Amino acid sequence: MKAHPTAIIHPNAHLACSVTVGPYSLIGENVELGEDCEVMSHCVLEGNTRFGKGNRIFPWAAIGLVPQDLKYHGEPTRVEIGDDNTLREFITIHRATEAGDGVTRIGSHNLLMAYVHIAHNCHLGSHIIMANGASLAGHVEIQDHASVGAFCGIHQFCRIGAYSFLGSYSVVNQDILPYSKTSAPRPLNVLGANRLGLERRGVSADDLKELERAFRLLSRSKLNTTQALEAIDAAGFKSDHVRVLVEFIRTSERGVAK
Repeated sequence: MKAHPTAIIHPNAHLACSVTVGPYSLIGENVELGEDCEVMSHCVLEGNTRFGKGNRIFPWAAIGLVPQDLKYHGEPTRVEIGDDNTLREFITIHRATEAGDGVTRIGSHNLLMAYVHIAHNCHLGSHIIMANGASLAGHVEIQDHASVGAFCGIHQFCRIGAYSFLGSYSVVNQDILPYSKTSAPRPLNVLGANRLGLERRGVSADDLKELERAFRLLSRSKLNTTQALEAIDAAGFKSDHVRVLVEFIRTSERGVAK
């Protein structure tokens, strides 16, 4: 392991031999860092926090500190982070409270840009992009391949669906539909399927056509949500992506933005 002389690393921390640690960084007792992780200068890694391999942690990141929740009283909760994530400057990721499964979890291959905040008990999938200043309150779920624009604020317990694109400065207090492109003004305005992003991810033309028809029924037909779901069922769509969209809506606890 290569560590700058000014770095402070607890003797009980577990760091793979290929980890590098920059100047003035602090790594606490119960932190684990997998192969090829890079911790740059002035980072603080604390708590029961585990990183997989190949993560890059940029200066002034603070990860694994106690949550900003007055109900937290020192319980042994944790942070789990997968592989090959890029965590940019001044990012904050807090350990969980006991509510739920007691873990703040981030998958792999994510890009979290500068000043992103991930609160307690959030669950992020993989291949997610969060732009500068986006913030998640507690218990938020972001599914795979979603993109969250700069300075978005996400209310606790909301879900951001897979492959969705959320415009900058959005204030979100309901679930964001998978595959959707949703704009910033309040109330949130669903603009249809996230066609460009889905094409980049290899979704077929037939699936895109059916998703766009489903979104027209949901957001442009003047049907309420129940009626729109009935219309989608009656249309006999074959796409698995449409089935995922319908299931997301039916399992929503906060309602969905339409």
